[in-house]
Amino acid sequence: MTENATGTAPENDAAASRRKLVELLEAEAVQYGGQALDPRVRDALLAVPRERFVPPDEQAQAYLNRPLAIGHGQTISQPFVVAMMTQHLAIGPEARVLEVGTGSGYQTAILAELAAEVVTLEIVAPLAERARALLQELGYRNVAFRTGDGAAGAPDLAPFDGIVVTAAAPAIPPALIGQLRPGGRMVIPLGGFPHGQDLMLLEKDAGGDVRERLLFPVAFVPLTGAQR
Repeated sequence: MTENATGTAPENDAAASRRKLVELLEAEAVQYGGQALDPRVRDALLAVPRERFVPPDEQAQAYLNRPLAIGHGQTISQPFVVAMMTQHLAIGPEARVLEVGTGSGYQTAILAELAAEVVTLEIVAPLAERARALLQELGYRNVAFRTGDGAAGAPDLAPFDGIVVTAAAPAIPPALIGQLRPGGRMVIPLGGFPHGQDLMLLEKDAGGDVRERLLFPVAFVPLTGAQR
């Protein structure tokens, strides 16, 4: 890479595109989410190279605020939805997080930037292996990978401070509620496919009671597996 007149390397195109996208997401967070983007979430979005998580023929679209196909009937979620799901999860640096639906691994990487440990589950084996290889190549060492029915969760590793589900379920899987730590949060899309879904925030109090809150309408691929 050549240097400019000031002696610094020209800005990487992908990094510049990433910054522009994050600026857009910050504006949308205020307009549609009613709150500013958390600085830790912003930094995570800036740190993760989304272009690495999309197919080669979608590279030019990587920093558009839209979902993209990744094969096997799955998608990488719209960046605004990833940002809002992460924001509402409200995880701290010591948190242990369960992700249901690894997909491309992009949301996994965002969570790994923020949490101490991420356990991610994917039912489509080729996607799971591809995401594992990429995340390891990118240097993420705080992610544990599982292949199987995400609705069953990871009971041997529970409880979790946060659970994020990246596919739509007709109802909240009871196993996941049981694996959420008191004081923890779950973000999950609920409803039919392909329309009529709502992103929901669940908060479990110290006594184990769960409170639900509607966030906004979404469109996700359906959650698959015997225990959904």
